[in-house]
Amino acid sequence: MPKLTHRQVVLWSSMLLGIEFIALAIAPADREDWLLENMLFVLFVVALAASYRKLTLSKNSYLLIFLFLALHLLGAHYTYAQVPYDRWVEALSGRTLSSLFGWERNNFDRLVHFCYGLLLAYPVREVLQRAVPLRGFWGYFFPLSVTMSTSMCYELIEWGAAAIFGGDLGQAYIGAQGDVWDAQKDMAFAGLGALIAMLITASINVRFQRHFASEWNESLRVKASRPRGEE
Repeated sequence: MPKLTHRQVVLWSSMLLGIEFIALAIAPADREDWLLENMLFVLFVVALAASYRKLTLSKNSYLLIFLFLALHLLGAHYTYAQVPYDRWVEALSGRTLSSLFGWERNNFDRLVHFCYGLLLAYPVREVLQRAVPLRGFWGYFFPLSVTMSTSMCYELIEWGAAAIFGGDLGQAYIGAQGDVWDAQKDMAFAGLGALIAMLITASINVRFQRHFASEWNESLRVKASRPRGEE
């Protein structure tokens, strides 16, 4: 099987995402919520397209981003609290995931928050390494930190949107399903996903990066012994 070029990966991913966007834009469960959910999606895609020439990411990063955005579009179509994954799984296996794991709520939003960390921490790491750049321990810590902080920012956006729009639209956008700790759990799942992604990345680099240990140790060494910022 021929290996896809970088341009082909980006082109096919963009085409498939565009087809999914158009297909799921038809008769969503809640049109107002669909519009609200996809505002950040559109801004993110525009930013990716605008930065393509100056900051072209790796094929791995684009594929991970594509997978996350594909999941988001699915959640936006049904609203996150009503994605019928139980019905799909029951049609295939005869049992629902909720009955198998004892779930009392729709957990699709938890999955997407987890995938936010799992799938986007690596692209974040690539951007940081090329812009800063980061080495050793900090090349894994800061992608985790950025992923968790942006997850927190999204929860604040959800809170603000719910306060502004209120009513059923605000509740649909938050998707808390009556859980008072929903925001904290969402952030925890995003952090867990990012932690797993960085552990996987580190384990691969331990195997294939010749100077992994020395670079890690050097990154933790204090470079300036005298205090700064007092002048």
